[in-house]
Amino acid sequence: MHLFRYILVFIFIAVGTGLFAQNNINTEKFEVSGNCAMCKKRIETAGKDAGAKSIEWDSSTGIATVTYDSSKNSLDKIKQGIAEAGHDTKEFRAPDAIYEELHECCLYPRMDEENEHDHEHDHDHDHAHAEEGHQHEEGQEHQHDDDGGHNHDHDHEVTGVVVNESEKGDLTPITEVTIFWLDNPNKKVKTNENGVFKIMHQKPYRKLVISHASMQGDTIEVKNLHEVLVVQAKNNTLQEIVVTRRQKSNYISKLTPNRVETITAKELFKAACCDLSESFETNASVDVVSSDAVTGSKQIQMLGLAGIYTQLTVEGLPGPRGFASPLGLNSIAGTWIEAINISKGIGSVANGFENMAGQINVELKKPHNSEKLFFNAYANNMGRTDVNLNLSHHINEKWSVGLLLHDNFMYNKKMNFSDNGFRDIPVGNLFSGVNRWHFENGKGIIAQFGVKFLHDDRIGGQIEFNENTDKLTTNKYGLGFKNQRIEGFGKLGYVFPTNKHRSIGLQLSASQYKQESFFGLNTYDNEQNSYYANLLFQDIIGDVSHKYKVGASVQYDHYDEDLKRVNSNNDYAYNFGRKEAVSGVFAEYTYSPSEKFDAVLGIRQDYNNLYGWFTTPRAVLRYEPILGTTLRLSSGRGQRTANIFAENLGVFASSRAINGLANLANGEHAYGLKPEVSWNTGFTVDQSFQLFGRESGVSVELFHNNFQNQVVVDFENPREVSFYNLDGKSYSNSLQAEFRFMPAPHFEARMAYRMLDVETEYKSGKLQKPLTAKHRGFMNLAYNTHSGWHFDYTLNVVGKKRLPNTSSNPIEYQLANQSDAYVTMNAQVSKTLGKNKNFDIYIGGENLSNFYQKDPILAFDQPFGQHFDTNMLWGPMTGRMFYTGIRYHIK
Repeated sequence: MHLFRYILVFIFIAVGTGLFAQNNINTEKFEVSGNCAMCKKRIETAGKDAGAKSIEWDSSTGIATVTYDSSKNSLDKIKQGIAEAGHDTKEFRAPDAIYEELHECCLYPRMDEENEHDHEHDHDHDHAHAEEGHQHEEGQEHQHDDDGGHNHDHDHEVTGVVVNESEKGDLTPITEVTIFWLDNPNKKVKTNENGVFKIMHQKPYRKLVISHASMQGDTIEVKNLHEVLVVQAKNNTLQEIVVTRRQKSNYISKLTPNRVETITAKELFKAACCDLSESFETNASVDVVSSDAVTGSKQIQMLGLAGIYTQLTVEGLPGPRGFASPLGLNSIAGTWIEAINISKGIGSVANGFENMAGQINVELKKPHNSEKLFFNAYANNMGRTDVNLNLSHHINEKWSVGLLLHDNFMYNKKMNFSDNGFRDIPVGNLFSGVNRWHFENGKGIIAQFGVKFLHDDRIGGQIEFNENTDKLTTNKYGLGFKNQRIEGFGKLGYVFPTNKHRSIGLQLSASQYKQESFFGLNTYDNEQNSYYANLLFQDIIGDVSHKYKVGASVQYDHYDEDLKRVNSNNDYAYNFGRKEAVSGVFAEYTYSPSEKFDAVLGIRQDYNNLYGWFTTPRAVLRYEPILGTTLRLSSGRGQRTANIFAENLGVFASSRAINGLANLANGEHAYGLKPEVSWNTGFTVDQSFQLFGRESGVSVELFHNNFQNQVVVDFENPREVSFYNLDGKSYSNSLQAEFRFMPAPHFEARMAYRMLDVETEYKSGKLQKPLTAKHRGFMNLAYNTHSGWHFDYTLNVVGKKRLPNTSSNPIEYQLANQSDAYVTMNAQVSKTLGKNKNFDIYIGGENLSNFYQKDPILAFDQPFGQHFDTNMLWGPMTGRMFYTGIRYHIK
């Protein structure tokens, strides 16, 4: 009886203990970087060694499903074990030394450390790993059998790897394996020291023969020419496993708290993209419009707001800003760009306080991981030519150096689509260059430094204008500008060897910008000297679910500008100068309890020597309720100081009087105006799914920007322009929906619709923002073949825009209340040539619909009269344009 009782007690304890243990059994999913079957084996082995009860890594999605006992182990420990074996996770980066020792087939694109936060908004990689410039894991799209097994009608190079699996499950490469097509046994290749082979496919070959002297061979049917063939030998028998992944040219990060859209260099090749201003032609989020009808300057627009409200950075450092912002987009060559990261709404407090509508960060090509040589030459039928040359050199294991050069020529001064006697584009030359150095000692120290230079010299105005005889006279109307900018920059980062999550970094930059310009009888000269420093420290609290960063920054700007009007009945001369210094501290905390949720809370406290103390709070939430659905919510404050003349150069290319110019000159601080302050709130939904058996996605974005104060630029009186502080409400609402899918193999399609509601309280009442389309439609189609052909087509449908009031002008100089809607179409065809596929030739056309504004300049027949105005530009300045070019690179 007692024995039976003891048995019952033992069973009860055992069952109870088992039930309790079961309550601690958790199953989680997370992303792990990898490529092939060897990666799968390594990841699963490392996970089990780190304490997982079971683990399965899906090579098609990159997702690992792990079951573990939370009472005995933690998910972070398992992730860390996998990383230490050589595979990145979101929280843990594999040591570089271990990653570099992986098999050739296993060298996946690194999961950038910025996936812990937001690649665009905190730029920790600038302090630690950013110089590595690798593509994000989100840029990889996994696919199986995209071609449906019937893609054998053209030539293509098939890649594969042959490995041996031991009794313990270890995978090792097999060399000297012979591979040939069953239909062509005379042409054979062998695997190299890493077990990798490459063999050209010819139609209609389908079956590969794999043979080795000591093993039983196999015949494999190649179902998809995209795929990396993995042939695994076990028990002296060869068997096939298939894994593939395809690089996207444009993608949205799924793991970062902020919604970041990345445009890769591959996407930029879909158009000529001679400079940054032309790099958004295949993007629905950013508009690039001409600022006026004569200067040739362009500005970006995001969320319906002018580009001055979008923070432009270059690798985390301030880009062209202040006086340089109107012409700054032309200074960065498209061939220099490795990637462009676009984030709408507010960003990280670590990047400053000026971000109000969004942030665009440009990643340039870096000397340690870019081509040894890249050359591009471009020419169009309007007389423009561009030449670009990128060079990089590895000096030794620690040092590398790069040189980026860009030269732009435009000498066709007779181009005049509207037949009004004015040059559509100023003529002249722009030259820019970057010399940069990179250092990494392998012990946690990463540094880079360099210098940038820009010289821009252009002349515009009437076709017959001669600078030597007509400048600042009423003989002929002309304009010209000479811009020069030089910048030095440096970054120094240190990652603590004992704690890879702890790092400290310093960013430095100093720049000088000078502009000399004239517009008819007006002259405008300016000079800006700027200095910037940003110190940042980041670490974790306990584990990687609690991360923080703290830091301090200082921005100093010395502005000086001269306005003059000569040889007229109302000559004037004014000088505007100010020294503005902003210093502050910031802190940011990130809570990431799981792969499904992130919360980022940040705050800055800054002191402006002109306007005093101000606080910048910001918050971001990311939630993934189910796999494939990502929700984001963001809100925060932004502040900036307006540079009213440099940001509105078109004012000088008109007969408009500047209202209250003397008061602006005598005003305190910056023109006697308050700083601009706004709050931005955004909500986005990203849904990915399979359509036609291929990756697809839908995105919906809603953003609201509300100004507490804004410097209003008022063109509603056709005889003058006014600058004043907002008295009332000013806001923008932006709704955008985008659909991405692949209707067929090699065929990508993106379609988008955007609606804007942007209103400001003017002195004459509340009005829609002028020259801004309320509706816009967008479509981009891209198709490529294995033989190297690439076809790209972009359609833009731009809705009507409200025009400033001209009712008080004479009837012949009055405009309608609204512009016309219009359609533009761009297309490009390119072909990759050469044995090494390193030579491209491309030909394309822009504005193929040939729509252009017929009256871009008001009162063009009286350029020195009282109604002359170049600020009424609402459509394209030029009509149909064709271009051609070549690209050549040496890896």
